[in-house]
Order: sequence, then structure tokens, then C-alpha cells
Amino acid sequence: MKDRKQRKELRFAISDAARLTGVSVETIRYYERIALLPRPPRTPGGRRAFDGDGIQTLLFVKRSRELGFSLDDIRVLLALRAARSSCGSVKALAARHLEVVRGKLKSLREMEAGLSGMVALCPGGDSADCPILDVLDTKSTETGPPGAAPAPV
Repeated sequence: MKDRKQRKELRFAISDAARLTGVSVETIRYYERIALLPRPPRTPGGRRAFDGDGIQTLLFVKRSRELGFSLDDIRVLLALRAARSSCGSVKALAARHLEVVRGKLKSLREMEAGLSGMVALCPGGDSADCPILDVLDTKSTETGPPGAAPAPV
């Protein structure tokens, strides 16, 4: 309990909070504007005074963003964290996000295959004919994603 009390007593200016967390000052202000973070108390001079819990919350948000969670998902995670909800709710949200990440990875692998195929077709050099430009010039209605067979016209 003493540890939490000590964290509450520490006060950091927004520039210190940014330095300690690696989150820019403008991003911290943005998170406050959209009510992702509670507004920290102010000094008599009107400056923000982040406590240790505020720093910890900023780090939580930063790690969540690094894992690709949306701001809406982070809002839910913060609420679950504050309520000390069951781990099942958190796991369900993380599992949904994992499926989104896996879908993006699949799309990236398809993109990589298409680009790899185009690069392999290109002789390079000073040739005026460039298969890569030919593929890129093809109407999007005639082709799908790079590497996909042309759609019937």
C-alpha cells in the first residue's frame, strides 16, 4: 500500500511524463482531449501534475498502442483494468484483436507474394518495357490484389 501512496505523492510536469513514458506531449494532450486519460490535477500555476498512477496509465496506453489496439479497445481495457474485471473479458478482447492482426498478416503475405512476382518478372536495366509498370497500369477492375489472377471482364 505504501508503494501506491508514494506513487500518488510524486508529481510530474507533462514534459517529464513525456520523457518518462516516451509518449509525446502533444499525444498526451490528445489523449486527455478525447477523454482516454483522466485530466491530471493542476498546480496552482495551471500546469498538469501527473502522479505515478498517471505515468503508469500512460505506459499502459503506450504498450497497448504498440500492440495495435484501437483507442476504443484501449478505453475498454482501461475500464476493465480499473474495475479489476475478470481476465475472461480481457482475453476475449485480446483474442478478437489477435484475429485482426492475423488477417493483416495474411494480407501482407499476399502483398509480398505479388510484389515478389512482379520484381522477378522485371529485367531491370535500361529496358523501356517494364512489367511492374504494366501491372500497375492495369485497371483495378481487371485485377485483384498483386499476385492475383486477373478478374474476368
